[in-house]
Formats: sequence, C-alpha cells, structure tokens
Amino acid sequence: MKIRWMVLVMVLGLFLTACSSEPATLNVMVHDSFVISTDVVAEFENINKVKVNFILSGDAGSMLNKAILTKDAPISDILYGVDNTFLSRALSESIFEAYDSPLLKQIPDQFELDPGHQALPVDFGDVCINYDKSYFTDKGLTAPAFLEDLTNPEYKGLLVVENPATSSPGLAFLLATIAEYGPDGYLTYWQKLKDNGLVIVNDWNTAYYTNFSGSSGKGLQPMVVSYSGSPAAEVFFSDPKVDEAPTASLVGKNMCFRQIEFVGILKGSKNRALAEKFVDYMLSKRFQEDIPLNMFVFPANESAILPVEFTEFVQVSEQPAVLSADKISVNREQWMEAWRALMLN
Repeated sequence: MKIRWMVLVMVLGLFLTACSSEPATLNVMVHDSFVISTDVVAEFENINKVKVNFILSGDAGSMLNKAILTKDAPISDILYGVDNTFLSRALSESIFEAYDSPLLKQIPDQFELDPGHQALPVDFGDVCINYDKSYFTDKGLTAPAFLEDLTNPEYKGLLVVENPATSSPGLAFLLATIAEYGPDGYLTYWQKLKDNGLVIVNDWNTAYYTNFSGSSGKGLQPMVVSYSGSPAAEVFFSDPKVDEAPTASLVGKNMCFRQIEFVGILKGSKNRALAEKFVDYMLSKRFQEDIPLNMFVFPANESAILPVEFTEFVQVSEQPAVLSADKISVNREQWMEAWRALMLN
C-alpha cells in the first residue's frame, strides 16, 4: 500500500510539473490590418515563456465596439490599434488600466495624447492623397498643392475617395477637410468636389486596386485617398523590382490627416505582469523597427531605425491636419451624417 501511494504521488508530481510547464497565453486584440514578423513575436514568447494569441477583430471601430461590449468579461488582455479618431470613446468607456511604461521616455510627447497613460502610442501614419506620377507627367499636369486645387476643372473626375462611414482613411480625409474649412465650411467644399466629378467608393481596397491608376495601371482615377506609406509599399512589393516609386503623396497644409495608433491593457486582464511586458516590447526598438515594412506606418519610438524604403519614398507632411480626440468624439457622427446627406443623395 505504501509503495502504491508513493508511486501515485510521483505520478501526480510529474503531471503537475508537466502542467506547470505549459506556457501561459496572452491574448491581444488587434484590427485586421495588424501584421508583425513571426520571429519578432517568437522572441518575446521564448523569453517570457508565453504564447501570444492575436485576435483579429475587424477595423478599428469594430474592434473597439467588441472591446466595449465585452468589458465586463474581457476576451483579451491587451487591445492594439485604436487610433486618435476613436481614442476619446475608448477612454470614456474606461476599458483600459493605466500603465506608465518606462519605454514612454523614447516616445515624443506629440504622440502621447492620453496623460493618464491608459493608451500608449505605438505608431503613426498620414492619410494623404496619393497620385499616379506617370499620369501627371504624360498629361503635362501639375499635381495639386492645396485641398482647394482639387475643385479646379483640370482635375475633374480624377479623384476617388472612400466613404467615411465605412472606411478609416475615408473618415481621416473627411476630418482633414474639417480641419481646413471648419465645421461650418467643409460641406461647401465637398459640394465643390461633387460638382467636379468626385468618385466615392465604400472601401480602400476598391479605391486603391480598382479605381486608382497608379496601382493597376487600369483605373480611371490618378488620385486616391490612401496612406503616405503606400509609395514605399509599391516599391517593396514590386515584381520586377523598381528603383523609384510610381506614386507619391500630396502633403500640403492640411492635405493629410495624421493617425496615431495606441495600445492599452484591458481592465480585468488576468495576465497583468505579462501584459506590461508585451506593451514594453511593442514600444521597444526591436518591435518598432519591424512595423514599417509590415504595416507601412512609422514607429513612434524615435530611436527606431527606418528602412530605406521609408527614408527614400515616403513623404511626411510638415503641416498635417489636426483635430483633438475630444472634438472628434463629440462631433464624428454628426459630421458623417451631414456628409452622407450631401454626398450620397
């Protein structure tokens, strides 16, 4: 009997040891555009003996809605990808726990929009109008320098934009026009665009890969609302390889809207210590340097070294459109409804 008991204890001990060696799982909710290299994730997993599980949750708005609806029983430890157009809503819903990461010292103050450190900046990028350089050269046409130029007859029917109600870059461009013309003048501007043959589609994929001539060479519009990182992507993914980007960005005053993406630890996380480590890792040089050629946005950490595609082919707006997160939160739905009433009827 004694021997049996000893064997049972040994077997139980081995079982418990095996169970305890199983890595913990850290759940990270992300939008569908999130991409990071597997070796970068694996490095964090190996060092911390953890399995990182990314939960794809639609676009930024859909992801935030899911986090809010499940905040009493969170399905994730971390949320990444809420941007400055939705930041105020995330903070007002109190879905995050504050975390003052030591890596914030390497992030410029201009990106830290939440002084309570519930949402920490990870990356930024400009939503701009991209244009097909060869089209403008072939037609002897000068690219527009200001938003107002887009209403001129020589650009009639040449611009495709996304519906701001269904597209993040579409919303960003709408906000850029509000920053330029104000809440009392932006609809007048959009009426001018409409009168000048503006084309509206529902999503970025349709705008960029079907309508825009600079991506397929077959589209009818040589200008599209996209990202300042798009020219770098055109070079990086080119086959055969090209030495010059076939597209460029219009970066005049208020022609681009700067999006900043944030990460936060969700309230109710059962892995707080691991969550803090992963947030630190996302802000670290190792993770940050992997961002540009995966998501084609800029790292927030100023010590991160940029790839050559970004230093040579990406233009950064010196005067991007700026609206406070609070102002966007209060007025977003009203602005979009007024836009829909004008543009889609």
